[in-house]
Amino acid sequence: MSPRRSAPPFVPKPLSWCLDGRETGLLHYVFSRPDLEDLRGSPSKVLQAIDDYSEQYKYLMNIGSTKGKCICDLIAANKPSVIIELGGYVGYSAILFADAMRANGGKQYLSLEVNPEMAAVSSVLVELAGLRELVRTMIGPSDESLVRLIRVEKKISTADMVFIDHWQELYLPDLRLLEQLNVLKPGVSRLVADNMMLSGSMDYQQWLRATPAKKREMNKKTIEDFEKSRLKRKQPSSASGHQPRLGNPNLIYETMTKIFDLGSYQDGVEITKVIGEEDKA
Repeated sequence: MSPRRSAPPFVPKPLSWCLDGRETGLLHYVFSRPDLEDLRGSPSKVLQAIDDYSEQYKYLMNIGSTKGKCICDLIAANKPSVIIELGGYVGYSAILFADAMRANGGKQYLSLEVNPEMAAVSSVLVELAGLRELVRTMIGPSDESLVRLIRVEKKISTADMVFIDHWQELYLPDLRLLEQLNVLKPGVSRLVADNMMLSGSMDYQQWLRATPAKKREMNKKTIEDFEKSRLKRKQPSSASGHQPRLGNPNLIYETMTKIFDLGSYQDGVEITKVIGEEDKA
């Protein structure tokens, strides 16, 4: 008897700006360049090759050199030992920030990417840049990878810096998860989030700016909305794995949005420090 065929794997649909073959096209471009040997072990030259492809052939949604320099300056000033990246894409930010981190004594760059194809592209380019020993790529949904990294593997007790650059609707849920996992430490942890001019990031910004009392109200509303949705779906309250994502309302942040003029459009980067925690009593 032949084995039972499982359901076909989920494959993301191509979009007009990504996942349409351009990312693997980048690999073909890079590895067919006549100066390939000069790229080996040189993060700056690999980054320039990625920029060349994005400018001359197919646009790639990378952090870019302008916003990237601002974040590299933060890395130099704060000297994080470990950086967690949510959303690796083709590895541009991993190469740029891991190189900056290495220059400032950092130990590990953890790049979390849900799409295995993008993770493969990133890993190849990271190795080409000579950063394989510093960068670890984890494949899977960001929340599952964070739990595995922090709670299961117990690799991280403090998130020195977190770079957030995946889907905007996940910014706040993943921030709340980091709060739940107790790795955001006052006076140490920094959060850097890209694409602040996109509408989906508004709830993330609101949470960072809210008082502890306001965040407790927001948590209460999250529970109420979850219960309404659960009842509508006729889902039992004990359903495993289906619980509302609540953050730690007691953490206090200092945050600002830095706006960048990128020629044809503007974008923003949210730069955040964890500065305190209100007494839980």
